[in-house]
Amino acid sequence: MQTSRYRIGVKKLVAISSLLLLLVMLTACGSTSSTAEKTDDSKVSEKSTTKTIKTGNGNIEIPVQPKRIVAEEYLASLIALDIIPIGAPGLTIKNYYFKDKLLGIKDIGEYGNPSPENILALNPDLIITGNGENYEILSKIAPTIVIPYGELANVHDELTYFGELLGREEAARVWLEQYDQRIAEAKSKVDAAIDENASFSIMEDGGKTTWVYGDNFGRGGQPIYQALGRKPPSVVAEEIKEKQWAELSEEMIAKYAGDYIILTSNNRTIEDFKSDPIWGSLPAVKNDRLYVWPEERSWYYDPIAVLTQTEELAAWLTNLEK
Repeated sequence: MQTSRYRIGVKKLVAISSLLLLLVMLTACGSTSSTAEKTDDSKVSEKSTTKTIKTGNGNIEIPVQPKRIVAEEYLASLIALDIIPIGAPGLTIKNYYFKDKLLGIKDIGEYGNPSPENILALNPDLIITGNGENYEILSKIAPTIVIPYGELANVHDELTYFGELLGREEAARVWLEQYDQRIAEAKSKVDAAIDENASFSIMEDGGKTTWVYGDNFGRGGQPIYQALGRKPPSVVAEEIKEKQWAELSEEMIAKYAGDYIILTSNNRTIEDFKSDPIWGSLPAVKNDRLYVWPEERSWYYDPIAVLTQTEELAAWLTNLEK
């Protein structure tokens, strides 16, 4: 036990020493920029390669045009702006909706808890994360921006923010214009096919346990509730909107089940649910208004995923009523 603790201690000391060394180098570089700002403010706007932004962790100086971004979160927004980071968590690199675009990007470790050593080895000039718990150590490697999940409430907020942050305002405007057009087309088709008062439920199968989700928790909530403008069952609508998720026993499923159900399940098919005594008794299942997809496709809630999911679900809904 003593030997194990000693080894862990040595590893921590090595990591901290490396981080401190890099911090000294970054501080030395930063002091030159600071002197230039004080000397001639009029030249800064023309020649400075950095800019200062306000964040929840105070003012942070970042590159005007970062070249080596590590994206612990918000990877899709960068891809939409034609920016490919040098590193991201393995889970987001495997994103069903854009994994083919990420050949050569380095895995920085676990989503939500990346490896500082892996990030340090990439020598980034900017780190973007949604997890403030790692800020102190990550900020010693490179300027680190923390945007907690939910702070950017929708696709427009997200793309606009990163367009302004990274100097890609025009790219963000163009992407959002195309996004809005495609979403409007999908919504128009759904509105023509599905009663406006029909209720929708976003659920996930866990065997004996089922989860239900709101409009900002993945699994189809963003495309159904935000993009297509549909609503949960009225009896639970306020609860779902406020809490965003709930765990359900088998006896509670019927209360939360809408006229249409979008259900994440890795192990069961539509036929399995039809033969289940509880699921099979639900009107949505009886009337073939159950959509089952795996976590690989439903979990992601980034702008690229939401656009593709919206069109996929719109195609399913319009084909149902033909």
